[in-house]
Amino acid sequence: MNSSAIIDYLIEKGELIDEELEKKISALSSDKYFSYEEKREKLSQLLSKELDDFDRNEFFETFFPTIKNDARIIIRKSYEKTPLKRTFQDFVRYFNVRFKTLERMLKNRSELSGLTSISRIRGKTDKEKVSVIGMILTMDETKNGHIILELEDLSGTIKVLINKDNKELMQIGKDLVLDEVIGIVGQASNEIIFSNAIIKPDVPLSKELKKSPQDNYAVFSGDIHFGSKVFMKQEFMKLLLWLNGKMGTLAQREMAKKVKYFFIVGDVIEGAGIYPGQEHDLEVEPVREQYEMAAKYLSKVPSHIKIIICPGNHDVGRIAEPQLPIDTEYAKSLWDMPNVIMVSNPSLVSIDATDNFSGLDVLMYHGGSLIYYSDAIPTIRAAGGQKASDDIMVHLLKMRHLAPTHGSTMYVPDVLEDALAIDVIPDIFVTGHIHRAQSKSYRNVTCINSSSWTEITEDQEKRGLEPQPGRAFVVSLKTRDVKVMNFGSGVDAKSVSDLKRQQQTKQAEKEKKIQEQHTKETEQVKAV
Repeated sequence: MNSSAIIDYLIEKGELIDEELEKKISALSSDKYFSYEEKREKLSQLLSKELDDFDRNEFFETFFPTIKNDARIIIRKSYEKTPLKRTFQDFVRYFNVRFKTLERMLKNRSELSGLTSISRIRGKTDKEKVSVIGMILTMDETKNGHIILELEDLSGTIKVLINKDNKELMQIGKDLVLDEVIGIVGQASNEIIFSNAIIKPDVPLSKELKKSPQDNYAVFSGDIHFGSKVFMKQEFMKLLLWLNGKMGTLAQREMAKKVKYFFIVGDVIEGAGIYPGQEHDLEVEPVREQYEMAAKYLSKVPSHIKIIICPGNHDVGRIAEPQLPIDTEYAKSLWDMPNVIMVSNPSLVSIDATDNFSGLDVLMYHGGSLIYYSDAIPTIRAAGGQKASDDIMVHLLKMRHLAPTHGSTMYVPDVLEDALAIDVIPDIFVTGHIHRAQSKSYRNVTCINSSSWTEITEDQEKRGLEPQPGRAFVVSLKTRDVKVMNFGSGVDAKSVSDLKRQQQTKQAEKEKKIQEQHTKETEQVKAV
């Protein structure tokens, strides 16, 4: 708010502005602790008191246009089915559903023309060109260094050989995982297919870079862990102050005014009983109180910003995916907030939808499978494992599934649908869980691993996590540009001992400054 522009406007409208009123307007405009809405209200009260018959409507349309949120949020997918008793046969049916879902995607690939079933290939003796779709049952390496797959469809199984001399194909083959559904093009002979190409469901090259016609922003975060002793209170408060326009550069505060959506991708609270000895890491023990703490902080988010929350493995509820929205009984304080929307993990949410725009699709997935694939896929392991969270997300998009391998995450076998399949290609794909702050664009899909708001703990260190906490990702829905705002104040700690050294250094610097100030004041007294 520019006080000089306001004074000039009032004078042009014929108002008499004395020195006292000018000082009040200047003080109000420069006060960084008032939000946009608070300044608007206080200025309205001031002008009503000081100026008679003044047209405030025109004034506020010029300097304080009302922030509107005309854009719609559409929950396209949120798993909320009633839990049922499961049997062994349900797992078989579930994998059949998964196979058919991914098979439909692969059938659209032009490289797989002339598809046939595995049962019709077995017994062929001529090296006839074939195309098949199958799920990887086993994967081994021969003595000569070739890769042998056992591929399965609904009609049977067959061996597939990936020749070590085909370097490009071998690289793809090494990164395959069990239970992944792929297409194979090759020659069939003596109940084996000699592969020439491996086709993944993948994101089509024709995927549109969808942009909103409105100049709105979305903020992505997660793994806040309210209730933890190492929850970064000061850093998270800075995020809230920024959202309220009370800190940051002028450009950053202008950007904050345009934020309409705040996504929290799981682990809202620290929870209880998640790992041995967790009770020693809790500042707030009862989970209900942890959620009340969350509601207290999140109530400071401006009311025009919609907060979309999915659960994580630390939240109350079943751990098996898909996770239902966070339990109402325990998190009633959050459910009661008018600008909070609770969804499942995973879920698909469309934002900025209007009558003429379908909206941007956001796939939220806390990320239960990320740690498994950080180790199971050789190229990702070589790139740093969990540190390459953006590469893991790209790999999941290529497989068009969030956890294809049995055992990569805990899951519930739904015999009617596979909630972990990426059957709708998102515009934005956001995960958490491994506390990294990374982003990458893949075929016009924006991939974000959303940082965290806790310092490193011994449990994180045991699991090989190296967190990059205190960040928030801000995405312009009009341009699709991604910015990272770092609310932290130091170098990321790679271990608990490293964190303690940093804390000791900061404390020593603080004490040094206090001592220097004391010495300075003492010398000034002596001089007097």
